[in-house]
Amino acid sequence: MPAFVPSPRSASSPGHPTHAVDRAFLSMGRRHPDVRWDAGGIAYLSGPPPSLADLRAYAEHRLVELPLLTSRVEGGRRRPRWLPDPDFSIDRHVHEVVAEGPEGWDTALHTALNAPFGPGAYWGVWLIHGHAADEYAVCHRFHHACQDGAAAAVTFRTMLGGGEFSARPVPGKGRLTGLPRRVGTAVGLGALFAAAALTVRGRRPDVPFLPSGERRLWRGRVPADTLRRIGAARGGSAHDAHLAALAGALSAWSDRSGVPLPRVTALVPFDARRPDEEQTWGNRCFALPLELPVRTGPGRGAAAGDGASPGRRLDHVMANTRRLRGAASRQAIQDLVRCMPDGPTEWYLRRMLSPRVTDVMATSMPIADKAGLGETPVTGVALLPLLVPGHLFGVGLSFFGDWADVSFVTDRALPLGESLPELWERAVGELEDTPAPA
Repeated sequence: MPAFVPSPRSASSPGHPTHAVDRAFLSMGRRHPDVRWDAGGIAYLSGPPPSLADLRAYAEHRLVELPLLTSRVEGGRRRPRWLPDPDFSIDRHVHEVVAEGPEGWDTALHTALNAPFGPGAYWGVWLIHGHAADEYAVCHRFHHACQDGAAAAVTFRTMLGGGEFSARPVPGKGRLTGLPRRVGTAVGLGALFAAAALTVRGRRPDVPFLPSGERRLWRGRVPADTLRRIGAARGGSAHDAHLAALAGALSAWSDRSGVPLPRVTALVPFDARRPDEEQTWGNRCFALPLELPVRTGPGRGAAAGDGASPGRRLDHVMANTRRLRGAASRQAIQDLVRCMPDGPTEWYLRRMLSPRVTDVMATSMPIADKAGLGETPVTGVALLPLLVPGHLFGVGLSFFGDWADVSFVTDRALPLGESLPELWERAVGELEDTPAPA
C-alpha cells in the first residue's frame, strides 16, 4: 500500500449542531460511565496489510471528507456543538494489534473489540494482522453520540471506497397542505411508542450468568439473494426474513443452552434522516421495539404454537413491520425525530434500551457492492451493534456484495454464544424450504 500525504483540514470549518439523539447518548454516557456506548464494524481484507504509519496517513487523508471525525463536542450540556478539534491527532485514533501467528487471531480480535478509546477520542480504528501473510482486518468503533449505523456506513464507503451509497427509502418533500395530517400521524405514533416504552414485562429471560463486560464476535453468512427471495415470496423484505430467522435461532439456542425465553423483544433502529440531511453527521435514528415469535411457552396459547413454524414466524414479523413501511409512517417518524425535545428523547431511549423492555439490539445495514484499501479488496464485513448490559446480545446484518453477513456481539459469559450464527444460518435454510402461501 503506498504512502499518502495528509491533506490539511480547514481551520475555518464550521461547527455542526448536535441532535437530540446525540445529546441523549452523551447524557447516558455521563450517567452510566461504566457502560460501553460504542458500536462499529469490521472490514476483512485479502492481501498484505499496510504498515501502521501508512494506514494513519491514509486515514488522515480521507478524513477531509468526514469532518465530524476530527471534531469534538463543546458548548456545555444544553446545546453543545461539534466543533473542529485543534488538538486532533491521528495517532490517538488509529492503532495496531498484531496477532502472534494463526493461533493469536482470537486474542487480537478481542483486543480490538474491547480496547478503550484514546484520551478525548470518540472513535478509534484498529489494524489487526499477523495471523496470516495475506489477510488482515480493520476495526472501526465509535461512541454512539458521534454516529449511528447509517452514518457509519457512509464512513465505511468514504474510507474504503467502491460501491454506491445505500438507497434509503425516504418520503418525498412534505407539503404545507398536508401538515395537520402529518402532525396527527406523528402524535399518534408518538403515543404508541411511548406506550411501548412503558411496557414492563412480567418475566424476563432467566440468564444464568454474570456479565463479564468483555465482548465477543461471532459471524455467519448466507447469499443476500436468499434472504431477498424468502421475504419477497410473502410480500416482505430481506430484513423480515432475517428477523424471522433470528427468532428461530433463539428458539434453538434456548433449547441447547437451557435458558428459557418466554418472550423476546428486539430493539430495531430506524434511519429517520430526511432526503436533504447530511448522512455522515451524528444520529437520526429511532429505536422501535419488535416482539419476536421465538417459541411456545406455558400458557401462551395457540398463537405461540403458530410462531414455532418458520413460515408463521415470518408472517408474524411482517405483520408488525408492514405498518412502518408506508411513506406516511416514515414521514411521521422523521417528524418525531426532528422535533422531539431533549427530555422525551432521552427518556424514550433509556426506556427502550432497558432490559425490562427489550432483550436484544437487532440492526441491519446495506454497506456497499465492493470496497478495498489500496490493492487489497474487502472480502467481508461485520457490524458491531451496541451491547447493552442486561441484553442477551446485539445482532447486526450487513449486505456487502453478494452476501448477507450476520454478526452476533455477545458478552464473553453468554452460554453457547458461538453457536448463534450457525443456528441463524440453519433457520434461514428452514425458511427457504418453507413453501410460499398459495
